[in-house]
Amino acid sequence: MTDNTQRPHDGAVQPTSPPIDLPTQYAPAEVEGPLYERWVERGYFEADAKSDKEPYTIVIPPPNVTGSLHLGHAFEHTLIDALTRRKRMQGYETLWQPGMDHAGIATQNVVERELAKEGKSRHDLGREAFVERVWKWKAESGGQISGQMKRLGDGVAWSRERFTMDEGLSRAVQTIFKRLYDDELIYRAERIINWCPRCLTAISDIEVEYQDDDGELVSIRYGEGDNSIVVATTRAETMLGDTAVAVHPDDERYRHLVGTEIELPLTGRRIPVVADEHVDPEFGTGAVKVTPAHDPNDFEIGQRHGLPNLAVMDEHAVITAHGPFQGLDRLEARSTIVAALRADGRIVAEKRPYTHSVGHCSRCKTTIEPRLSMQWWVKVGPLARAAGDAVRDGRVAIHPKEMESRYFGWVDNLHDWCISRQLWWGHRIPVWYGPEGEAVCVGPDEEPPSGEGWRQDSDVLDTWFSSGLWPFSTLGWPERTESLEKFYPNSVLVTGYDILFFWVARMMMFGLYAMDGTPPFHTIALHGMVRDQFGKKMSKSFGNAVNPLDWMDTYGSDAVRFTLARGANPGVDVPIGEDWVQASRNFANKIWNATRFALMNGATVEGELPPAERLSAADRWILSRLNSVVAEVDAYYDDYQFSKLSETLFHFAWDEVFDWYVELSKTTFQKGGPAADASRRVLGEVLDVTLRLLHPVVPFVTETLWTTLTGQESLVIANWPSDSGFRDTDAEREIETVQQVVTEVRRFRADQGLQPGQKVPARLDLAGTALAAHEDAIRQLLRLQPEGEGFTATATLPVAGATVALDLSGAIDVEAERKRLAKDLAAAQKELSQTTAKLGNEAFLAKAPDQVVEKIRKRREAAEADIERISAQLDGLPQA
Repeated sequence: MTDNTQRPHDGAVQPTSPPIDLPTQYAPAEVEGPLYERWVERGYFEADAKSDKEPYTIVIPPPNVTGSLHLGHAFEHTLIDALTRRKRMQGYETLWQPGMDHAGIATQNVVERELAKEGKSRHDLGREAFVERVWKWKAESGGQISGQMKRLGDGVAWSRERFTMDEGLSRAVQTIFKRLYDDELIYRAERIINWCPRCLTAISDIEVEYQDDDGELVSIRYGEGDNSIVVATTRAETMLGDTAVAVHPDDERYRHLVGTEIELPLTGRRIPVVADEHVDPEFGTGAVKVTPAHDPNDFEIGQRHGLPNLAVMDEHAVITAHGPFQGLDRLEARSTIVAALRADGRIVAEKRPYTHSVGHCSRCKTTIEPRLSMQWWVKVGPLARAAGDAVRDGRVAIHPKEMESRYFGWVDNLHDWCISRQLWWGHRIPVWYGPEGEAVCVGPDEEPPSGEGWRQDSDVLDTWFSSGLWPFSTLGWPERTESLEKFYPNSVLVTGYDILFFWVARMMMFGLYAMDGTPPFHTIALHGMVRDQFGKKMSKSFGNAVNPLDWMDTYGSDAVRFTLARGANPGVDVPIGEDWVQASRNFANKIWNATRFALMNGATVEGELPPAERLSAADRWILSRLNSVVAEVDAYYDDYQFSKLSETLFHFAWDEVFDWYVELSKTTFQKGGPAADASRRVLGEVLDVTLRLLHPVVPFVTETLWTTLTGQESLVIANWPSDSGFRDTDAEREIETVQQVVTEVRRFRADQGLQPGQKVPARLDLAGTALAAHEDAIRQLLRLQPEGEGFTATATLPVAGATVALDLSGAIDVEAERKRLAKDLAAAQKELSQTTAKLGNEAFLAKAPDQVVEKIRKRREAAEADIERISAQLDGLPQA
């Protein structure tokens, strides 16, 4: 024993013994709702900016006001809630900041669909009335996710809930826009953007979903004879806007054409051939059509060569170019133009179907159209450099560290950000235009220019613009509030790696800019995506999407939470299946039943723990293991290893506490006396600490059990346990020996076909071993009766320095068991013979990979062990 001093854990409670008031079965539906309401009513989740406690801050990645709780939300919220619950128990002034995003496009689409049912459009209402209609919808139907978060047990500070369109956050948006504008980091320019012809707005890269679509690839001959060039395209309709053909400067095939003009089919226009290093001479014909107004790469080529930008489609993706195709939808025009080219002998080759990646609007699934448009932009160069430097110099840590390269790959190559959207719902751009072409940016405390001819920009800002301010706008910025001083910067950001490039990067840029170089968080902890049990992405179209509320209804919120946390390895996707949630429900039931049994047998937290010299080996073993688990769980939390901490707690609680210590204690309880009293106090201590450790992940069942055990107010505000330093390696070895004996005999009983509860006479020779003190417990665990008159040792098992002799007379069919074992022995001997022959074959060893040789070596070792085990079983059978 390395330390004979036993001390209570931090925060040990000293109440009087509470009455046992637990139903025989745990019913989550009856417990969870009322329990959460009580937590909120008592203000446990609120954060006090005036507190002198060390702050711990996490913001919720704001869900869309149109959304509902999906499995990804449940996963992320479980991890954040576990972190904040633990920190609150550790004595931090903990703020988990809640709120929602106004979700510009998504919300506008929802309300427009509602209007369509009335036979109206937003234009029928006008802008002001439409925005009023959206606010009305938000008040009546928006934000249902808040109630679902409560179902999950989210410990957020509800009094601080924010909305990206509320007055304070709108002021923050206008303030930072004005500052960026004045610093010449916001500008207006005509560039290529992603355009949705259905939503009629520019959309960000993150709002574009790419999928493989079947289209057609047509090769078109431009020009005549030796002065002709063949180009290939999947968007033939855009040829109407071609203003050049580009080839690589070193491509000998086209050197004679560079600088000349060729005829553009169907249009009567002539366009130049230009040399540009962007062209890959090895791909296709080595020549590309250049449509600067309808392709981002072509736009860049056009800028380099001074080409005109010829737009041939309107905002609805209808052809506007003069001629026979004017007024056609882009898809109608595509087939019509190909037919006209074919009739003119210009089609060199056609391939259909041609599968290629096509961008779609994530909201309405319409194919997006690259389109030249006048938009507002953020000049991200200096902002992105600052965001990269904050990670490089260690002010911000990315976890897991291997994700850093993805972050740098993004911020180091970030293009200017299009922030304007052609919507009515959102933060309207605070710029006014005058009758003489003036442009005035207006701050929140400034009066906009008035008079005839002045008008405000009609566009609104990208949703990511306001959500990029989230870590400080929610705390009252631009005012220097007490909350901002106390809770900024955030301690950690917990979010998915899929929005590392969008939301995270924007928060980093804005936080460093607005807060004088102070990054918005110390750590970025990235998690993966939730997938189905086969590792496939969850999607309604795949038919594998899961509503977590259904699982919570069936199995309880704790079961869903524990399943998600148990699968959460940093930065790695999380497979989940319903059978795993069932297993977690079983774990919650195990916690309930074992604690209820312990309480019925007098487990208590009353009084100090007895000194080590007054404790049994089992008592000292479980307390030693308990302290080791506390240390392990703390280390895993600090490293965001949710899966490992959950696994550690699962196996400690189920295997060591419930399946071993509780069972070992039964004999002690039956005997009574001081030893039983000591074990009851130890069992109470172990349950107290184990329930504390489990609480952040499974809060509902642990709260119910702990308050019953201790008589205290709530686990939410209880102290987090710490490692007292007590270790007893001697007791750990002693109980491990008991476990070895019990496990080996149980295995032998199972091999003989005995039922778990079937009692068998046995003689235990434990003299001279540490097992002697545990004979009663071993007999009880193994269902071994004392040897009686006529006892015959028909099977003798030497294990851990002791001997267990069993009388199996009449318990099994000896002859049938002998035949079964003989068959198993023959199979093991054959396996040994085959593996030994392979490992003795020099030619095989010379050619086989190391991993194959190692696999065969392990197979031989297993065969040798099987032969030894089966032979011992045969020798132990009664003789005929």
